[in-house]
Amino acid sequence: MKRTAVLIALATALLQGCAVIAVADTAATVAVKGVGLAADAAIGTARLAGRAVGAAADAVIPGGD
Repeated sequence: MKRTAVLIALATALLQGCAVIAVADTAATVAVKGVGLAADAAIGTARLAGRAVGAAADAVIPGGD
């Protein structure tokens, strides 16, 4: 993580104007997508756990359709 930050800082120092904004925008996009993927994984895991608990409850609790 530190290495990436240093590389971005060096690239930003070497570039000018719009290129600096483009580099910062790309870095921010990569960070946001990483957080989004982690959230999607956590939500998927919670859904699977919920389904497993529901199936176990259906198997144990008598009655119903």
